[in-house]
Amino acid sequence: MTSTTTAPAPSPSVAAPAAASAPLSVTSLVLGLVSVAAGFTLVVPIVGLVLGVVARRREPEARTFSTIGIVANAVMLAGAAIVLGLGLAVGVPLGVAHLLGGLG
Repeated sequence: MTSTTTAPAPSPSVAAPAAASAPLSVTSLVLGLVSVAAGFTLVVPIVGLVLGVVARRREPEARTFSTIGIVANAVMLAGAAIVLGLGLAVGVPLGVAHLLGGLG
């Protein structure tokens, strides 16, 4: 009697799921980091904040990126608003006083 052995069937390879594309979340995160690194501006944090809120609704798989983007952009927007407010609160009275001849 001859015995025949059969090779085990190859196991099907399980493909790793493709990384989900989340361009709005990534863009919000990048704009938040750029606004932190580049200084106080108003336009960049506003755009990043809007993109982060939109991304949070449209891209649920990238909630972490959008949340970090929202927080970074909101902090920088608040900082820019405070700096702008202080500049106006100090600069306008000094400018008016200078125009009226009070300081010079």
